[in-house]
Amino acid sequence: MDRGLKLDEAQKMIERAVRLRPTDGYIVDSLGWVYYRLGRYEEAVEKLERAVALRPHDPIINDHLGDAYWQVGRKLEARYKWNHARDLEPEPKDLERILDKIENGMEEAVPVVASSADSK
Repeated sequence: MDRGLKLDEAQKMIERAVRLRPTDGYIVDSLGWVYYRLGRYEEAVEKLERAVALRPHDPIINDHLGDAYWQVGRKLEARYKWNHARDLEPEPKDLERILDKIENGMEEAVPVVASSADSK
């Protein structure tokens, strides 16, 4: 999914999974992250806030929400979420990325154009 291939198909599958398991924070996070990758940042925020409510101690879900907040202009909240993600003891490779965002913020994300044809 992070390579941007077949995001439209991934979105449909994950939306179905969310309907089947609406209280699974990891699945809700996946849907929020698909929306983020598609540039649907407001929708991403909504889903990622829900995912954090379901899994408040997951560093990656908090990191994802911070990224989405940043893209909708909620910079202070983004840094708060990144700091919280840092404090939740993420894996070393994730910690390095999170610390960089705390220090430097992010560039504007470039949405992935989702298409089944992208992977052909």
